Amino acid sequence: MTSCPCGSTKNYSDCCEPIIKGSLPAQTAEQLMRARYSAYTKTEMDFIFSSTHPDGREGYDHDGTRTWAENSEWLGLKIIGSKKGSKDDATGEVEFIARFKENGALREHHENALFKRVEGVWHFSDGVMVKPKPITVTKVGRNDPCPCGSGQKYKKCCGK
Repeated sequence: MTSCPCGSTKNYSDCCEPIIKGSLPAQTAEQLMRARYSAYTKTEMDFIFSSTHPDGREGYDHDGTRTWAENSEWLGLKIIGSKKGSKDDATGEVEFIARFKENGALREHHENALFKRVEGVWHFSDGVMVKPKPITVTKVGRNDPCPCGSGQKYKKCCGK
């Protein structure tokens, strides 16, 4: 028994494999997202194509996608959160981070994936890259407590 690449605690045969092989439909947008990630790790490109919304299939490069998936080392999927996408919804969003190595370089694909149901079947419709949040710096005054936690004023501690 093999654990599922999607990061669930289930075995692959009880998690994403039935969705990828077509014996069970994805019940939620998140289930489809997990199955799509697993399909990349298993190079199941027919599933990637068929689970893409019909409006987004034009220009799909089966060979290029397969080559990329085969030559990447898949390191894990982290689901950040979901909006809608339940059994009763028509649309859904899943924010995720997929980690992989490509040509020896560590990569992170952080995306907000959009899903639509067509005749009751979930499809990936689009994705928007999530931009890194800017680093915020809080200015510390000379007489403020030192942020290092020493209990001293900043000017007598780290601000010397």
